[in-house]
Amino acid sequence: MKDIQEGHATSTMNSPASSMQLTRGADYAVRIMIHLAGLPDNERVLLPTLAAAANAPASFLSKVLQALTRAGLIASRRGQQGGFEILPQGRAASVLEVVEAIDGPIRLNVCLEHGSGCGRKGWCPANPVWKEAQAAMVDVLRSSKVAELAHQTDAVAQ
Repeated sequence: MKDIQEGHATSTMNSPASSMQLTRGADYAVRIMIHLAGLPDNERVLLPTLAAAANAPASFLSKVLQALTRAGLIASRRGQQGGFEILPQGRAASVLEVVEAIDGPIRLNVCLEHGSGCGRKGWCPANPVWKEAQAAMVDVLRSSKVAELAHQTDAVAQ
């Protein structure tokens, strides 16, 4: 019986549906922003082209593109000369800004949310660990710039 219980716990803990993963939308958004930043200024790209570049379903990607447009990172234009183009703010954006445009503020644990009602926050020994881990993750994402990543992609492609 002990082996079955341990096996069950192990399979549950190794589940691919980890809550510490970026959402698909945030992942696609980063891919799109890097792709657009690698293009010349003012170049527009149609949704099917972006879907292929991000390896994402166009129907889902349209929602991601709407969020990036609302965040002021890209512009959308309709018509024959339409498409999506990266804005200067988007080219200069950090990966953190892109992810938060899709998912909102990053919180590693619910106790790190502003105004969290966690009664353990003041004495929980894990709280400082969560704070430090979140700060490190946010620092990495903030220091990674879309334009720099696009430049790295161009260098690898050559």
